[in-house]
Amino acid sequence: MTETNADFRTDRIGSALRGENPTVMRRLDAGFAVIGDVQFLPGYSILLTDEPGAERLSDLPRPRRLAYLADMDRLGEAVERACRAADPAFRRVNLEILGNKDAFLHAHVWPRYDWESEHLVQKPVWLYPPDRWYDGQYALSPQHDAIRAAVTAELDALR
Repeated sequence: MTETNADFRTDRIGSALRGENPTVMRRLDAGFAVIGDVQFLPGYSILLTDEPGAERLSDLPRPRRLAYLADMDRLGEAVERACRAADPAFRRVNLEILGNKDAFLHAHVWPRYDWESEHLVQKPVWLYPPDRWYDGQYALSPQHDAIRAAVTAELDALR
């Protein structure tokens, strides 16, 4: 991220609720659609819960759980549409709710592309080498404004 104040990262949900999280694209019914901090797979997005204490999907009451899953579906389709339009090598979207590192409910929406190396394209994104996660060239920056705007426009179209 090129923002000078990265404090939002210590409380992503609280900062989103306060309108201070610069990665938020749209407020959805049960969460926030945000653009990912890394963009080695352009269009990578995350759905954050809007329930600060929720660590897992089962922490939400069933109606909120279903609303969250509907938001995940909407974000997944928005990423798919935007990435397909931006890159003819778009392959598919992977949706994941993991929570192994960050102890708050969030869903990863990973676009996958035919240009990915053969040894990675059919495997989980988490097997990408560390440089993709930490090298500044893959960090969210103004060069990703177009894909961010496209995902946001698709979220609006799917409303």
